[in-house]
Amino acid sequence: MILNILLSIFSGISFLFYGVASFRSRRMKAEFERWGFLKHRFTIGSFQILGGIGMLVGLFFPPLLLTSSLALMFMMLIAILVRIGIKDELIKIMPATFYAILNGLILYITFTTYF
Repeated sequence: MILNILLSIFSGISFLFYGVASFRSRRMKAEFERWGFLKHRFTIGSFQILGGIGMLVGLFFPPLLLTSSLALMFMMLIAILVRIGIKDELIKIMPATFYAILNGLILYITFTTYF
């Protein structure tokens, strides 16, 4: 239970930061352009912020934690596919892989604990 709380807080805060960076950071803007998603930067950033908030609020409402971790896991799986598609190096694929696994673990722990 404690592990799930800590992982959820870490994931939630991380996605809040990534989402905000999608709006404000020049580096993130350049990354979105490199990925071919510059026009979708604000949409993706908004979903990251919503997912991060969902992870934190979901600590008090497990169905939201389940939904948020599932959505963020899928978002990161798509990010992995995009990075493979543009032939990124393995080191650049690792953060998305880490967050896909992290949110998959949160999803599993939440599901087996509450449902």
